[in-house]
Amino acid sequence: MTSKSDQETGKSDSQLQWQAYLVLTLTALCWGGNAVFGKLVVGEVSPMLVVSLRWLGVVLLLAVFAKQYVARDWAILRYHLVYISIMGGVGFTGFNALFYIAAHSTSAVNIGIIQGSIPVYILIGGFIIYRTRVNWLQVCGVLTTIAGVLWVASKGNPQEFNVLTMNKGDALLVMACAIYASYTVGLRSRPQVSALGFFTVMAAAAFVTSLPLAVGELYLGQGQWPTPTGWWIVLAITLFPSFAAQILFMRGVELIGPNRAGVFVNLVPVFASLMAVSFLKEPFEAYHALSLGLVLGGIWLSERGKKGAG
Repeated sequence: MTSKSDQETGKSDSQLQWQAYLVLTLTALCWGGNAVFGKLVVGEVSPMLVVSLRWLGVVLLLAVFAKQYVARDWAILRYHLVYISIMGGVGFTGFNALFYIAAHSTSAVNIGIIQGSIPVYILIGGFIIYRTRVNWLQVCGVLTTIAGVLWVASKGNPQEFNVLTMNKGDALLVMACAIYASYTVGLRSRPQVSALGFFTVMAAAAFVTSLPLAVGELYLGQGQWPTPTGWWIVLAITLFPSFAAQILFMRGVELIGPNRAGVFVNLVPVFASLMAVSFLKEPFEAYHALSLGLVLGGIWLSERGKKGAG
């Protein structure tokens, strides 16, 4: 997909394709890094304050870079404010809140692997809400990915696994992934406005909806203002997985389209696992490798099935 502006600069399709591969790989790297940030922030700042400060930072950045898009699209955005607020509250605040709470009781490796199952939850959500056709290969992909999530949650010992005794962090992360999948499915009904303008209003909604959670956390005596280290981690969370990744992903979609760009999300659990082992010195056991293989294999089967269905 070659935009008019790129054609005017004389870039070849090959150059644009490689540019897309680069920005989308960086996107996955940023999102994978969030698993590491989620562990590093434990003990440095409380979860709900991370969510509020994260989206406050994004809103301030977008106020500089995206205000012209919001102004241009405001007539349409204002009409859809309820929908956009729900999307920002569910997809950003809800997912982030569960994500950072989960980080207190599970490993970054587990976070990355379980988060990698989101594309399959999206497939399930599309079938439930829009009755999107699903073939047998996609069903196999769903079952394979679920097997990978259960395998990592059981630490490779399914005989001792019981949903009722599932690690709290893993259970919360599964819920978070389901929430984010519902948000992604809901994007099909987004208003026809610029992606940056839409993202700006959603980020603002995420910040506003996060405030009651942060206030409640402080009121219950569970809040912790950032330590000096905590401020640096919040800044990194704001700049990389929250701001840069979103901008890069939009650029990737612009270059090669949403379907091809979405495949790069599959790199998130790979990067998350590699960074957890490298920077946090977390162990990468045999059951992690098998779980990662099952999750990625399930997504691959789902993608193959999607092509066959098309």
